[in-house]
Amino acid sequence: MDRTLMRPTGLARLPDFLHLMRLDRPIGTWLLMWPTLWALWVAAEGVPGRRVLLIFVVGVYLMRAAGCVVNDYADRHFDGHVKRTKNRPLATGRITEGEAQVLFATLVIAAFVLVCFTNLFTVMLSLVGVVLAFIYPFMKRYTHLPQLFLGAAFSWAIPMAFGAVLGQIPAEAWLLFAANLAWTVAYDTEYAMVDRDDDLKIGIKSTAVLFGRADRLMIAVLQGVTLALLAWAGWRLALGGFFWLGLAAMAATFAHQQALIRHRERARCFQAFLNNHWSGLLVFAGIALALWPAAG
Repeated sequence: MDRTLMRPTGLARLPDFLHLMRLDRPIGTWLLMWPTLWALWVAAEGVPGRRVLLIFVVGVYLMRAAGCVVNDYADRHFDGHVKRTKNRPLATGRITEGEAQVLFATLVIAAFVLVCFTNLFTVMLSLVGVVLAFIYPFMKRYTHLPQLFLGAAFSWAIPMAFGAVLGQIPAEAWLLFAANLAWTVAYDTEYAMVDRDDDLKIGIKSTAVLFGRADRLMIAVLQGVTLALLAWAGWRLALGGFFWLGLAAMAATFAHQQALIRHRERARCFQAFLNNHWSGLLVFAGIALALWPAAG
């Protein structure tokens, strides 16, 4: 059957492109947004400038969309065999490979134009971010640690934020980077647990496959590392009680996620993944309140 017969025309195609960019599913955007905002607030020692804030917020949307496009492009021959992804636009032929390539390039160029309004140091850092976003989807062919590459891609906005605000990357930025890297591997392992049965059948690699029955333990270890590194950063930055309250609240969400994944059920593993939105938000709230501008 000609797959082009399944393709709508005109404005009827818009939902497929929105789905390809996951603009209809904002969880990934928030998981990228929260650590970016952590870094901007810490670097600015309070509310960042309006221009740099807008650049990074819009940049998060653009790069997350670009990452989703290249992810689906890399998985176009596999998604049709996975329950959760079998109806994605590239897998069904509703969007062509060429259209996906053009969309990815457009999104990356738009994000690069935005970064050009910062400084040369941040522009150079952004090139690393593009490489990380591009290579991550292909890593699941070669390593059981693709989540590590995703973590690096999702954390790279942190040094970029410090570069844009301060023109340098202090040690605290790398602590936040490492904390977010560990957190990303933890929550993306929860996400990979949803597809583990299908991934084993078609040969896709992931930390969920690698960890096997030790998955819950390894997620707990990574969550512990996340909390320890954030605590170290908060101690070095002399953040106040609101930060520690936010960190304690993040720990509570981690405990909730462990309860959700206890029996490794698909739906509850996905709920655990989604719950990480609150983990990131609570840490941001703690940082923002700890750095609230003094009155008078």
